[in-house]
Amino acid sequence: MNSVESFVENSAEKTPHLSIVIPVLNEAAALAHHLTALPSLGSQGIEIIVVDGGSSDDSVRIATPLADRVLSGPSGRARQMNLGAQHASAPALLFLHADTYLPENAVEQITQALDHHAWGHFAIKLSGRSRWLPVVSWMMNRRSRLTGIATGDQGIFVRASAFRAVGGFPEQPLMEDIELCKRLKRVSRPACLTAKVISSGRRWDQCGAWQTIRLMWRLRYRYWRGVSATQLAKEYRDAR
Repeated sequence: MNSVESFVENSAEKTPHLSIVIPVLNEAAALAHHLTALPSLGSQGIEIIVVDGGSSDDSVRIATPLADRVLSGPSGRARQMNLGAQHASAPALLFLHADTYLPENAVEQITQALDHHAWGHFAIKLSGRSRWLPVVSWMMNRRSRLTGIATGDQGIFVRASAFRAVGGFPEQPLMEDIELCKRLKRVSRPACLTAKVISSGRRWDQCGAWQTIRLMWRLRYRYWRGVSATQLAKEYRDAR
């Protein structure tokens, strides 16, 4: 799967200690702001890898001068993140959605957490217009702490060796984050950080908060009952 679209050499002389993998698809509107926010973390030894899944906008052009690597591959978030992980140089990986922003001390917290855990995730704060988003955020944080299952919006980080050991993300069109967490739980319990990433609540704003909650819980329940991710992805697209 050698599908490198463009490659910008990392300017750091030393091997990075954290590779941030960001899958994108038509994210040009906010991508520059997101990528320029990452260096402001003030941490050294970070490698930023953007993996485009066939954008028809300017995502690749915008990302090229702002990331260490810009890769292009088949669409599908799981495939894109696996491709990014294959090209990552660091011993630790952070999978970050294109509309999710890290807390200021994120890198330090990840480093400390991975000293004691094979993987982990942040808490989340959804930003958007709906007044129900704080409730949704609380529910997501509560659920992930109780179950040890996080969503991709929460910034899942993992030792690269553990990620490879469980086979990476399953290349399925939906619930890939849930399946990865289930696999990683067999390796260790997650580090559940209290620091919050800020993630876009556009899905809830566009479709309605409670409609989206019902949809996501229904899809999760059906996945638990054994319905294929391919079928659930079709239902998800039809409901949007």
